[in-house]
Amino acid sequence: MGRTSEAKRKILTVAHALIEQRGYTALGVAEICRAAEVPKGSFYHFFESKESLALAVIDEHWAAEQRDWMRILSSDADPLERLRTLFEETEGEQRAGQKSCGTVQGCMLGNLSLELSNQADAVRARLQEIFESQTDMVESVIVEARERGEATVKDTRATARSVVAQLEGQVLFAKLYNDPSRLSAVWPNCLALLGAGVLQAGPAGS
Repeated sequence: MGRTSEAKRKILTVAHALIEQRGYTALGVAEICRAAEVPKGSFYHFFESKESLALAVIDEHWAAEQRDWMRILSSDADPLERLRTLFEETEGEQRAGQKSCGTVQGCMLGNLSLELSNQADAVRARLQEIFESQTDMVESVIVEARERGEATVKDTRATARSVVAQLEGQVLFAKLYNDPSRLSAVWPNCLALLGAGVLQAGPAGS
């Protein structure tokens, strides 16, 4: 990696960590550059503004998260089991974050949606695209579950939105109460949303 690419990588890595810990608004370009140990001029060589940096961080974060979602939701497991695994891994990530830094960090995409949706149109538009992509992936699993007779919903799109919203909402509660176990409600609630209440809603392995 060249020195130019290394400097950009440092900025992105530091910005990602600081945004997850403290949010976007409280951060300044000078602070980011100090933490990344790069001159301020380097920042503007790579990014037009702090907002453009935020967009780059969002894209990088989603690229990694999207790989995880695709791995889980495109696996050979039964469709509902894929959803359950997604919820369980999300809870596991929040527990790992709490163990690492003492508090539940929540979802960076959800946190930024709350913080910036009325301030930065470009960020809001990108976050909308990402949540639409999440809804697409969840809907494809719901459609498959319905075809197998494991879900009874008619409007798969609306149900997928509700599942994504519920997952985000429980992550928000986990952050608010610093309690990852809040996410344990996602699976039984998901079964209810899907009209799949006859299935077992207990913990994994039951």
